[in-house]
Amino acid sequence: GWGLPANQAFPTQLEAVLRARGHSVRLINAGVAGDTTAGGKARLDWALAEKPEIVIVELGANDSMRGVDPKATHANLDNILTRLKSKGVGILLAGMLAPPNLGQEFGREFNSVFPGLARRHNEAFYPFFLDGVAARNTLNQSDGIHPNARGVAVIVDRIAPYVVRLLKSRR
Repeated sequence: GWGLPANQAFPTQLEAVLRARGHSVRLINAGVAGDTTAGGKARLDWALAEKPEIVIVELGANDSMRGVDPKATHANLDNILTRLKSKGVGILLAGMLAPPNLGQEFGREFNSVFPGLARRHNEAFYPFFLDGVAARNTLNQSDGIHPNARGVAVIVDRIAPYVVRLLKSRR
């Protein structure tokens, strides 16, 4: 929800859509603006204190924009997924893609992290969190990177079926 009022952020919009579809859910926004996979890993115990039933792991965009070694991103996400699984938490891993300006080699390595981890951990996987929104001026804030409220609505519309499948699989 960087740059957006709380009522327009991803967790709020997703909760509203899920509730409108008949799911009794309460989403907790455990995101931190500018967070990396290392930050998410460091804060995981704090997030688990809420005893979530499912977690959408959506980290990695800031790793790629900062040129963090994809091996480090992989190790951090692997640790997060392993710890979540050990707590019996349902997981939806949301993938991210590297920006093209970091080169083909970095892109190939980074872009393989998410699908590889989803396969390894046998977890639900949404391939690209910003699908339909990335590089679309009308769906992003003036920085051209962060989705605006309309962009968040597109993300929610596309990811909601994955979340619903995960919710149903946990019942």
